[in-house]
Amino acid sequence: MKNKWILLVEDNADDEELSRRALKKNKILNEVIVARDGAEALDYLLGVGNHAGHNIDNLPAVVLLDLKLPKIDGLEVLRRLRENEKTAHVPVVILTSSREEQDIANAYMNGCNSYIRKPVDFTQFNEAIQTLGLYWLLLNEPPVE
Repeated sequence: MKNKWILLVEDNADDEELSRRALKKNKILNEVIVARDGAEALDYLLGVGNHAGHNIDNLPAVVLLDLKLPKIDGLEVLRRLRENEKTAHVPVVILTSSREEQDIANAYMNGCNSYIRKPVDFTQFNEAIQTLGLYWLLLNEPPVE
């Protein structure tokens, strides 16, 4: 799991800390890069804007993407990632508190790999992160680029 890192796109500091605690508790020690809005996430992944010149050859093992983000919402981030040849196959897990059926439908129509509602209860959230880490960081075989 050495070069496998996680991009967490989360604007809420409490949810970011909760995610980090759950990852640590489950011994998922991969590097976590945090983008606090959709524009920052796209800049980082595409090597543009504030991250111009950033090496985009080492893509994340998984993107944990909130939907309700400032600047550019999560669905638009997802659309742009899928449109870009370099990022089209990066696994994207929507990790959000939204329970709207339309958000779920739109996320899958735009190519998300999984949709997880953030449980309010830390035990449930911890279990979701454990499963997520096991699958995306250990079991999943990404395509060879």
